[in-house]
Amino acid sequence: MGRPLKPLRTHHRSSQSMIQVESTFVKHEPCPSCGSSDALARYSDNHAVCFKCQHYIHGDGTTATATNIRARPLEMTGTIAALQDRRISMDVCKRYGVTVEHDASGVINKHHYPYHSLTDRTKVVGTKVRGVKDKQFYSTGDLTQAGLFGQQIFAEGGKYITITEGEIDAMAVNEMFDGKWPAVSIRSGAAAAAKDIKASLEYLETFDNVIICFDSDEAGIKASEAVLPLFSPRKAKVCTLPLKDAGDMLKANKVREFTRCWWDAKAFKPEGVVSLGDESVWDKFLKRGTEEVTPLPASFGSLNAMMNGGIAAGEVTVIGALTSIGKSTMVYNLVHGMYVESSKKIGCVFLEADVGETVEKLLSVYMGTNISDIEQKDRDYNLYHEKYNELAQSDKLHILDHQGALEADELFAKMQYLVKGLDCDIIILDPLQAAVTSNDNGVIDGFMDKCLKLAKNTGVSIIIVSHMRKPNAKNAHDVGEYDLKGSGSINQIAFNTILLSRDKMSDDDYARNCTQVQLVKCRRTGRTGVAGWLYYENNTSRLVATQAPEIKKANDIEDF
Repeated sequence: MGRPLKPLRTHHRSSQSMIQVESTFVKHEPCPSCGSSDALARYSDNHAVCFKCQHYIHGDGTTATATNIRARPLEMTGTIAALQDRRISMDVCKRYGVTVEHDASGVINKHHYPYHSLTDRTKVVGTKVRGVKDKQFYSTGDLTQAGLFGQQIFAEGGKYITITEGEIDAMAVNEMFDGKWPAVSIRSGAAAAAKDIKASLEYLETFDNVIICFDSDEAGIKASEAVLPLFSPRKAKVCTLPLKDAGDMLKANKVREFTRCWWDAKAFKPEGVVSLGDESVWDKFLKRGTEEVTPLPASFGSLNAMMNGGIAAGEVTVIGALTSIGKSTMVYNLVHGMYVESSKKIGCVFLEADVGETVEKLLSVYMGTNISDIEQKDRDYNLYHEKYNELAQSDKLHILDHQGALEADELFAKMQYLVKGLDCDIIILDPLQAAVTSNDNGVIDGFMDKCLKLAKNTGVSIIIVSHMRKPNAKNAHDVGEYDLKGSGSINQIAFNTILLSRDKMSDDDYARNCTQVQLVKCRRTGRTGVAGWLYYENNTSRLVATQAPEIKKANDIEDF
């Protein structure tokens, strides 16, 4: 019979040096390192240590790794006995070498879980010690040299082996199968599961099937996802339990339920990998081409025909052009066309114009009158207010009232609100470069990826206007997707890429106001090429379909 368990003697930092302080156990807490819900033991001097991963928190709140803390000498005392409170027999305890100590009244008050050397199965290199009544946890020896708990018991090779998140769980699995199938446990909790399994991977790979039976909490699920790809294809399977872990299943006497879950363990398949036999694959094929489509204005040449009707729900579309080419003019005309020709709600994020200018431009296109060209004394504000109310009453237009740069995260949060809070079906961002002010391409990549996920998860159509670099070509219309300013992800993530070009330095007045529209990418149809030409009517603020300047000039000469 062992001595009564004394308060744990631990080490914490003072302002001068490492000193020894007597402290007593207070409570269990979740571990911030490994994610365990209850393995972190908090003590009266405010220090804490995790029984699973050895994460250590000093009394002043600072942390230390296991190597920074003075190790306890190897401690393996007591006798072998059944763990009756956990329904684990003496045979299983003997098999795993687990010993217990008793208090003065003969009640078990301490468990010792031995860990053997990874290279020498006969040698115990460390232990984990668990106080039963006060639930004090600590380790002894050097667990960094250890293999998996129980690994020394089972010879290499075999049909099945189960890996659990804790020692009790491994013993519980072995108990529920009457010792038939090997069961081992990782050393240091969910956070270090991949590291532990990598160290013993050669051993584990000798088994035909590896059953991952971690805790059914967030940390356990994440750990399962992290370790599954380590194994050969189809070798690793996940056992999902209705209770937290295998130990709880045995304690609740749900042996039959556990064995059913164990045999139903699912083989790992990487996220995104599907088989042609999966019903979901056929369903996605049936949906192909049936996405709800918002048409572009008819004046935009053959874009609708080339894009099978327009911009589909859940797509990211990029519109690129050089400075002062007419991107914003096209955007206002886009808003007008979508407003008139569809019932979609549109969220406008125009960072180069304040809300007053935005309303003026939208009203101008809606009315077919360039309000900015009309002197104040000649403006009919009664008419403007009437038309403004027509736009407002429909509840189809929502505008972000912000001019100038925004941090990418803040902007994305506002875009999310437009989609999820105001039910916008279309978001138009003009321009991308005002939203993502950093020159770091990684920031642009991250923002574009968020936009893609928002589009796919909600079905919103996102139109992003992007600046372009000045091309080296002498021909103003010789532009391509490689001229988009910023990261290559702008075009890579886009489902559709539309480029605008205009010879604003032409001697010909007509040519200076003609914009070429190119579709350089359309993932749904694969069609690319010049979609048409747009002429800007200053008096109406509208873009109208026209011919290429050289064709119109030739036709005019011929007519003359």
